[in-house]
Amino acid sequence: MEEAAATADRDLPLLALAIGDPCGISPELTARLVAHAALEHEARLLVVGDARVLAAGAAVAGVGAALARWSVQEPPPAGHALLDLGNLDPSRIELGAVSELGGRFALENFTTALRLAREGRVAAVTFTPFNKQAMRLARPGYDDEIGVISEALGARSDGREFNVLGALWNARVTSHVPLKDVSDLLGVDAIVRAGTLADRCMREAGFVEPRIGVAGFNPHAGDGGAFGREEIEVIAPAVARMREQGVRAVGPLPADTIFVRARKGEFDAVLTMYHDQGQIAMKLLGFDQGVTLLGGYPVPICTPAHGTAYDIAGKGIADVKAAFNAIVLAARMARGEGVATAPTARAA
Repeated sequence: MEEAAATADRDLPLLALAIGDPCGISPELTARLVAHAALEHEARLLVVGDARVLAAGAAVAGVGAALARWSVQEPPPAGHALLDLGNLDPSRIELGAVSELGGRFALENFTTALRLAREGRVAAVTFTPFNKQAMRLARPGYDDEIGVISEALGARSDGREFNVLGALWNARVTSHVPLKDVSDLLGVDAIVRAGTLADRCMREAGFVEPRIGVAGFNPHAGDGGAFGREEIEVIAPAVARMREQGVRAVGPLPADTIFVRARKGEFDAVLTMYHDQGQIAMKLLGFDQGVTLLGGYPVPICTPAHGTAYDIAGKGIADVKAAFNAIVLAARMARGEGVATAPTARAA
């Protein structure tokens, strides 16, 4: 019986789970994931970080998170395991405070997980939340995970962030840039690249012909040029080109109603022109359940869409649903299963 169980475990994809910022809720989320019975049927988790940080997170969460230690010289683990980097004594950081040490810890865990993916040792990479200010202290010039991933994987692809809430996706043309710069970055080619990548990633996730609603940039999608000409001169030509390439794109549509239409089932994804145009809507629809997928890479890379929640760090009340959903999405994509019609995973 035990041998059969071990064989079944080995058939599940092995996912690297990098512990994120230790000053927030990442350690307790990681511990809750390791202890979550439902995930035993989805994936094997290889936690990357420090055993002491994981133990501290388990104490806060009130769960058991004792894991077998694994080293890179060994065969892949049969079940959940820990790659203990021994890279942070929790007594050296303060919960709820930005820390260079915390940023360095999260960055080392993440890059190690990515290296394991590049070497073919894990089928996907997941991570609990980072704090961008701490990451910038550890890595000057850090904007988001895209640069770190591309460098660690040696990837030349145009990676992008997607927000996923159940069967609804949000893609965006520009991301972590000042709002005043967005208009200058909205070229036809940039919009087409974002839309075609969204189409490809969604097909890889099980959508047969994803329907993509494309948001306008200006109020009322420009109102025929009265409030700006980006829709006429840039976005509409980009939509036409996407359609020529087989993408089921529609737009430009007013940004203030496009998510209403998507929520009713008219679109599988919304392509927005800038960060908050989509993030606000998606987080209102499901803040505690949304997933960020870093798409365009050889392996799935997923994380909960929320942040490090410094205000509740150490209180043991962090909601694990979004982190659970991130693991489920990464595992199912790694297994080659369609997730297009899967309901948002529900944590027990």
